Amino acid sequence: MGIQLIEYARQFGVKKFVCIGTICAYPKYTPVPFKEEDLWNGYPEETNAPYGLAKKMLLVQLQAYRQQYGFNGIYLLPVNLYGPGDNFNPKSSHVIPALIKKCVDAVREGKDEILVWGTGEVTREFIYVEDAAEGILLAAEKYDKPEPLNIGAGFEITIKNLVNLIVKLTGFKGKVSWDISKPDGQPRRCLDVTQAKTRFGFEARMPFEEGLRKTVEWYKKLLLHNGGSNK
Repeated sequence: MGIQLIEYARQFGVKKFVCIGTICAYPKYTPVPFKEEDLWNGYPEETNAPYGLAKKMLLVQLQAYRQQYGFNGIYLLPVNLYGPGDNFNPKSSHVIPALIKKCVDAVREGKDEILVWGTGEVTREFIYVEDAAEGILLAAEKYDKPEPLNIGAGFEITIKNLVNLIVKLTGFKGKVSWDISKPDGQPRRCLDVTQAKTRFGFEARMPFEEGLRKTVEWYKKLLLHNGGSNK
C-alpha cells in the first residue's frame, strides 16, 4: 500500500508526503538508545523482520524519489503508541491494551490469575497517542530532510514493571503468571529522540503513569457504554 501511495502522490503532485515507519525496522541488537544512523546496521528481530523490512523499503523509495523527482517525502520512526481509542481486541491488540483488558476483565470476572507472555525482562518504549500526533504534525510542518527521524518519549520500561503498573491502576489483586515458552521479541527498545527535539522542538509531554491511567479509564468507560461487553 505504501509503495502505491508514494507513487500516486508523485503522479498527482502532492507537495509533501509523510510516511510513518516502525521501530520494528531497527536491528535486533541496536545499541540503546536507538539512533537513526543505526537503522541499517543489522537484521531486525526475527518475529518482526518481514514487517520491519517492508516498512523500511518505503524509506528507500522516498529517498530515491527525492533524488530522481525532487519529491518531498519524509520518514518517521515512532515507538509503540498507546492511549484512549486503542485496539483492545485480544486477537490483534498490542501489549498495553492487551494487559489492560486482561486485568480489567479479571477484576470484573473475579479471576485470581492472569497469564502474560515471555519473561518480563525485555524493555519497551511507549508514546501517548496525543504526543505522537503532535510529533507527526510538527514533522509535517517543519521537517524536509531525506534522513529518517525518531518520534518517541525517550525512556524504556521492562515488561514486568509495565505489568506491575497496570495491575496497580486496574486494581487487580491476583497472581501474575509468566508463560516463558512464548517469545520475548526484541531484547530492548528505546529511541534517541535528540533529532526531533533539535530540528523542530518536539518533546513528549504525557507522564507515562498518567497516560496509562487515562487509557484504563477509557477502556472502563467503553465497557459501560457497551453494557459490560468487552468484545
